[in-house]
Amino acid sequence: MSTLAEAQTVLDRAELIYTAEEVSSAIDKMAEQLNKIFAHIKKDQPVLALSIMNGGLILSGHLLTRLDFPLQIDYLHASRYRNQISGGELHWKVEPQHDLAGRELLIIDDILDEGYTLAAIQQYCMQKQAERVVSAVLVEKHHQRRTADVECDVIGMSVEDRYVFGFGMDYKSYHRNLNGIYAVAEGDG
Repeated sequence: MSTLAEAQTVLDRAELIYTAEEVSSAIDKMAEQLNKIFAHIKKDQPVLALSIMNGGLILSGHLLTRLDFPLQIDYLHASRYRNQISGGELHWKVEPQHDLAGRELLIIDDILDEGYTLAAIQQYCMQKQAERVVSAVLVEKHHQRRTADVECDVIGMSVEDRYVFGFGMDYKSYHRNLNGIYAVAEGDG
């Protein structure tokens, strides 16, 4: 695991690619899209919002307060990174506490990179007989390594193929709490 001193050095050298104001504006637009997608929801069958820990926590806190349809909140914890900067095998830590059968779900995560985690979570939800799964991520990374069978319904912003952190995304378990989005400088990491 990285030391705090190393993480601070990475931050000091990093490039700010989205300010707090730009992130907030993107979240406003995401909320508008989601409010349209779920406009049909009735009070007796609320959407179940599932935050993907740990990355989706910050986005969920900001996004959910902007939604105007009935919902319940839960979470799940599945990760490929486990405090590293490259992904490995998917590791399930916590499954949702609510029954997913017959529910409309909103999956909230920080980033869509290669797509393995999101694809596995979507498949898990459908195996649990969810009626519908809508996914929302703050950041989509552009590259050619994406798995072919994953799509995201609502995307806040996009980034080049660089290691990014802040606003839920971490650098070796640090910097999730930053209110902007940063890219690691060339040669760092």
